[in-house]
Formats: sequence, C-alpha cells, structure tokens
Amino acid sequence: MKLFWSFFIGLLLVSYSCKKAMSTSANNGSGAGTATLYHGGDIITMEGEEPQYAEVLITYRDTIAYVGSEESVPDEFENATRVDLQGQTLLPGFIDGHAHFSNFGTQAVVANLLAEPDGSVNTIDDLITTLKKWHEENGTDKTNGWIIGMGYDDAVLKEGRHPTREDLDKVSGEIPVMATHISGHFCAVNSKGLEIIGYDASSKNPEGGVIRRMAQSEEPNGVLEELAAIPAMIVALSPKEQNWVDYYLDKGQEMAFSYGYTTAQDGRSMQNHEQLADYADRGKLKLDVVSYIDYAFPQYMRSEWNSDKYKNHYRIGGVKLTLDGSPQGRTAWRTEPYILPPDGQQQGYKGYPAIPEDEKVQAIVDSAFANNWQLLAHTNGDAALDQLIRAVRASGGKYGNDDRRTVMIHGQLVRMDQLDSLKKYDMVASFFPMHTFYWGDWYKEIIGPEKAQQISPIRSAIEKGVPVTSHTDAPVALPNLMMVMHTTVNRVSRSGDVIGADESLTPYQALKAITAWSAWQHFEEERKGTLTKGKLADLVILDNNPLKVEPMALKDIKVIETIKEGETVYRRDGRIAMIP
Repeated sequence: MKLFWSFFIGLLLVSYSCKKAMSTSANNGSGAGTATLYHGGDIITMEGEEPQYAEVLITYRDTIAYVGSEESVPDEFENATRVDLQGQTLLPGFIDGHAHFSNFGTQAVVANLLAEPDGSVNTIDDLITTLKKWHEENGTDKTNGWIIGMGYDDAVLKEGRHPTREDLDKVSGEIPVMATHISGHFCAVNSKGLEIIGYDASSKNPEGGVIRRMAQSEEPNGVLEELAAIPAMIVALSPKEQNWVDYYLDKGQEMAFSYGYTTAQDGRSMQNHEQLADYADRGKLKLDVVSYIDYAFPQYMRSEWNSDKYKNHYRIGGVKLTLDGSPQGRTAWRTEPYILPPDGQQQGYKGYPAIPEDEKVQAIVDSAFANNWQLLAHTNGDAALDQLIRAVRASGGKYGNDDRRTVMIHGQLVRMDQLDSLKKYDMVASFFPMHTFYWGDWYKEIIGPEKAQQISPIRSAIEKGVPVTSHTDAPVALPNLMMVMHTTVNRVSRSGDVIGADESLTPYQALKAITAWSAWQHFEEERKGTLTKGKLADLVILDNNPLKVEPMALKDIKVIETIKEGETVYRRDGRIAMIP
C-alpha cells in the first residue's frame, strides 16, 4: 500500500512539473501568456481586391501582432501558444452592415414564428400551436405579460394572409397576444391586445400607419401596419425590469457571437439606447455595438456616447431616418403601383411615406449634416429614395458632403438611375440580398417578374462605383451572415429560381461586404475588417472556406469559434484545441 501511495504521489509531482514547464514555455518572451499563434488552416486576410492567404497569424493581447509566413515569425513570439486550425478557416470578425442588436435577445427569447428553413410556421394553425406551446413552456414573466412570437410571413403562410384577432384569440382570450411580422413593420394582436393598446372602431390611423379593419366594419381586425404597429411593438417587446433587460441583452450577445459577429449595429435606437449604455457602463458588453439613434431622440446624439471611440464596447455612430416600410409588407413607397395591392387597398396603390412632408425630411437631414452626424436612411421603395436624394443634395449644398458616408439601407426597389445619384452624392448602399431567397418568388407577383430581377442590385451598384455592404436586418431574419453570403452569391429563391443572376457577387466580394467594406461603412477601417498587423484581434473561425466550397454550400458553413480582442467569446462543440 505504501508503494502504491509513493507511486501515486510521484505521478502527481511529475504531472505538476510538466504542467509548470509547459506553462513557463508558453509564457516566455514578449507576449507572455497573451501571444497566440494560429496556423494549419486557411487564413484569409481580406486585404486587396483578390484573396490573400497567410500561413500564420499571431495575436498579442487585444491586437494582431503578426501576419505572414511560418519561417518569418519574429523570435519574440517563438513561445507563443499555438492553435492548430486543423484545416479550418480564419477570417476577420464579422460586421453586419445593418441590424438591430437590441432585438437579437428578443428573437432568442420569444416564440419563433419563422417559416422553413429558419422555423416551422408554415400555416396559421402552426402559428397558433407554436404560440400556445411557447406560453405553456415559458409563461409571460419574460415578456411583460404578453404571449409573443416573432417572424411570421404572410407571403409564405399557406393561407396567404396575416393572422387576425380571431386567429390569435384561439391562443388566449384573457392574455394579450402579439405576433410580429418578419419585416418588423407589422404585427397582429388578439382582442385583449387591441384593448391594451387602445385601438377600437373609433381609432384613427396614425400618420405613416394603418389599423386594418374588419370587412363591413370599422372594428380593427388585429393587423397593424407601420406606425400603427411599431410603437405598440416597442412597448410589448421591451423588457422593463432590470433582470429581464440583462437577460435579453445576454441572450442577444450570445446569439451574435454564435454567428461570428465581433461588431454589431443597433440600427434604430430609441429609449433602448439607455439600456445599452447602462449595460456597457456595468462592463457587461464584450461585443462592440454601434447605435444609430432614431431622429426623434436628438438628446441622445448630444451625449458622451456619440463618439468615434467605444466606451466599454459601446458608442453612438450616427442618426437613423426611416422613410418608408417594406416591400414584403407592400408598404414600401414606390413611384409605380403594386400589381397586387394589400388587403383594404385599391388598384393603383403605391405604398406610402413614413414622413409625407419633404420639409420635415429636409430638416432632419440638415440637422445631421450640420452636426456632422453620419446618417443611415431606411428606403426600400424608389419614391422614398427619391425623397432622400433630394434632401441629401440640398444638405450637401449647404454644409458640404466630404466623406460623410451617408448610408441607404435596403434599397430593394432602387432604380438604376438612382444608383448614379448615390455615386454622385457619395452615398453608401447597404443591401439586403436575402430578399432574393425569402421573397424572390413572391416579388414576381407583386411587382412583376422583370422588376423582381432587379431587387437588391448590388453588382450594378459596384459597377457604378457605389460603395456597398450587405446585411441581415436581424431579427427580420436570423443574424446568419453565412446566409447573407449564400444569397448574395447565389440569389436563389425558395423555389430554386435564380432572381437576378446578373446582380450576384463573387464569394470574395460577398465576404468583403461583411468584413472590410462594412468596417469602412462604420468609419472603423483603421481597426477592423482585415487581418492586418496592428488591428484588433477580432477573429472568426469557420469550419469551411467560403471561397473554396461549392456556392450552394455557403449556407451550411458553421462558425466554430469567435474571438473578440484576443479572447475567445464563443466556441462550438469544443473542436478547437489550445495546444501549448
């Protein structure tokens, strides 16, 4: 027995000595304990117009310290911790051209009403069943007393319509129920929900919104559009108690990291700016979040958070202006009528503006230019973009237009002549190519097959010299940037048709649109977007190389690890081993 214990203690001492020696080896030299060398996979720097690869990348603390060949690794890093990528791919961390980070957590918490392949709600009955099941499993403590689901799509539902109050009354007659549309511009509520919001037969449509009515009656049918919906959605979807605020933001941050984000945009911040700022102040943000404040909250633009530098991973980057709705909701403002108008509208319907008065739009754009605030403008329809171009032209004449990087968000129905105007007035076009998959088939019916080929004309924009990025607009869809790449390259619809083959990008261009080009859009190109010595060690590891797989397999690529400023913040299945 004594021999056994002597042998066992000896093993422990040997093990301890080995570990100590390994630790000492890994911590010798400059970069002690913080230098990491990545090798053994495809390291794509994203520098230049053609793909460039490196054999080795070294991070030191929060910064990229070396990118190059194995044989030229500086002596000071000879004892850096080595990470074998095992044939996987290392890239700069992803930066979405436009999304709504504050709602990532909501998408993670509430019922998933998306259709396939992101969910399983393909009929009204599926929607009712999903909401009931979610309520049974979760209650309503997390959701301000509401039963809530996000992402239903009337264009895909078998019935071809929005759910109504009668449908949602089947979920509950006593508890308010809300189902938000995939566009984020509509919602449907049950009778109790209408009562809480305060809509009845006497309610008037707000400017920029519509309360849909029952047939042969002025009673609301439960479907709310644009500014009839958005304020109610904000109230229902925004947690109020601090523990739930943190819970939602925690879940949102986890979701972002799982899709390879190292920088996220909150693309229309309102009062939620205060929650984000407080979350950052308390040191809970690890992800960089840049907010664009809705024009109705100028007081936030004058706060310390409005800066080109992050404070605890948060900053305000500019102001957001929304000028119309969504094509899939047929509220995008067009110069031509929709072929199929939505319920309650007549032939000749063209959608409508969010702000009908050009003078008011001009005052908002003037304010942004006068204060040197970057402007992001949501314009889906070409009439809305005409309104924006008029205002930018006038404001630029008054205040100058040098390197403002004014961004057109979405531009689904932009005309070719408008791309020339974007170039003329030095604007950026951030497109949403996922529309080709989610609604490409449907667009053929509502705007016509020829116009459908021109949705998200991202290649035409590049050819005309317009800087571009692409985006998820999450939580409109999941914040899956590999799906953005897939749709930007393939432009394949749900039915398998190619929607506008001439507007597809190469895989490398599609990857630039969510790395280097997006960093530039956010004025962060000096610190992010490429694997360059001196930039932040914001990295993502993928299981396959997007430049080498078959294009139709892009959507299947998985994020294996996300690294923010040298620290691993997400690891999938533990498949990357840290090897000293």
